[in-house]
Amino acid sequence: MTHADLSRGAATAAAIADAWSGEGGPGGAIVLFDGTGPRGAAAGGFASLEHGIPFTPATPSRWASISKQFCAATTLLAGFDLASPLGSLVPDLPGTLAAVPLEHALDMTGAIPDVMETLWLLGLPFTASLSEAELLALCRRLPGTGGPAGVEMAYSNTGWRLVAAAFAAGRTESYEQALRRLVLGPLGLEEVGFPEDEATPVPGMATPYWRDGAGWRRGRYGLHYSPSGGLAGSAETLARWGSALLAGRGPLAGMLDRLSAPRRFPDGAESFYRLGLSTLELDGLALVGHGGSLPGVKTHILMAPALGCGLALISNREDTDPLWLALRVMAAMTGRALPQPTALPPGRYAEATGEAWAEVEGETITFMGVADRLFASGDGGARTLPAYLEARLRAAPDGAIEGRIGGVLRRLLPVPESTALDPALHGMWRNDAFGASLEVRADGTALLPGIHPREACALRPLPGGRAITDRRHSPWRAQPLLWLQPDKSLRLVAHRSRVLNFRRG
Repeated sequence: MTHADLSRGAATAAAIADAWSGEGGPGGAIVLFDGTGPRGAAAGGFASLEHGIPFTPATPSRWASISKQFCAATTLLAGFDLASPLGSLVPDLPGTLAAVPLEHALDMTGAIPDVMETLWLLGLPFTASLSEAELLALCRRLPGTGGPAGVEMAYSNTGWRLVAAAFAAGRTESYEQALRRLVLGPLGLEEVGFPEDEATPVPGMATPYWRDGAGWRRGRYGLHYSPSGGLAGSAETLARWGSALLAGRGPLAGMLDRLSAPRRFPDGAESFYRLGLSTLELDGLALVGHGGSLPGVKTHILMAPALGCGLALISNREDTDPLWLALRVMAAMTGRALPQPTALPPGRYAEATGEAWAEVEGETITFMGVADRLFASGDGGARTLPAYLEARLRAAPDGAIEGRIGGVLRRLLPVPESTALDPALHGMWRNDAFGASLEVRADGTALLPGIHPREACALRPLPGGRAITDRRHSPWRAQPLLWLQPDKSLRLVAHRSRVLNFRRG
């Protein structure tokens, strides 16, 4: 198909929405668009279970990380030099963080610790309320980066938070003021909201929900929203933004090309992640878009620039897989075949030395705590459909799995079932910079930092002084790694935060 069939896309969107309505729970909306504007919509389920309010294409919701493309466009229109080190834009950042170029903060290759993930590792749940000033102060207390910039794509919201601080430190207007003057106003999108946290009232806002096994519960996220995920609006409004981006209207002339221009790793390979937009292929068709996730909020915008079409999806239920649903609609619109699920040999894997590990179960791989589905890559291997993690892997003859993950070539060896917890991990450990402590027990459990949750978690041992932990809160799960260092310190490592070191004490 060399053109888009919006009627076929609308029929698939309606089937998805009807399933939400048929269940009688939370739901969402899907709006199709082309370069002229919204061209069709479907909605189903409830925006509020408490009040029985249906979800419609006009229902406001948080956009979560879709907000990043607005921030990237505003940053470019405001004239920021992407080569500028963050320390020249935001005062008092720690050394290695200050040296990260702005472009690597925005293309997710800056090795910048994610603030939320770091707080969670320290025991503060993401439902805690922290202000913008408090979170910026935490950025200035970070030990630095988790590695060199430009080498690995590892998702982090912190660089986007620092963009707002850069506006505040060196400009005559705040980020929100610049966003409204340069982007939202000229495009007629004045209704887009920028609530600073979950306590800010937004008229008609959909309530987020997650299922705990017994029923639906409200999703919560207490931290201040930054440019990484703070915008709010309806699916209809988001479709108008996508239409303007496709058409290059007004201030967005040439912007889609600028945001989606290739970003390369040191060996020349392209990253799927660009500047607030990510890329993937659907049966040979190049797509660009971005997803968003907050507890009980799932969003996605997906566009096929060559065919001039796209869709915006917003859902207020945690179990929504927004990228897969968006691909279903896009496949119907464009006549493309959906990718086929596949599997790798099940088990636990780890690098011979280092921080990288993975677990494979069925058609799902979890890499350093980030879970994603596996699909056939067409060359006998497996790949993810990148929303937050890009991987292309294959099983090696010796039982290892190997390939590129986040732009880095990895070789992960199978972990024998008989692997025992290294006794060198046992004992009390303390991080003096944040006043945090953890305990590794001889019975194979650990008490992670903080007072919530403080129950003992079972450890899954890896060779070489390493063990995987497990922490849950509300609908989200973290699986940080305990990793004994050559200097006898202990590092607590998650995919999005790799800077917390503990010493015995």
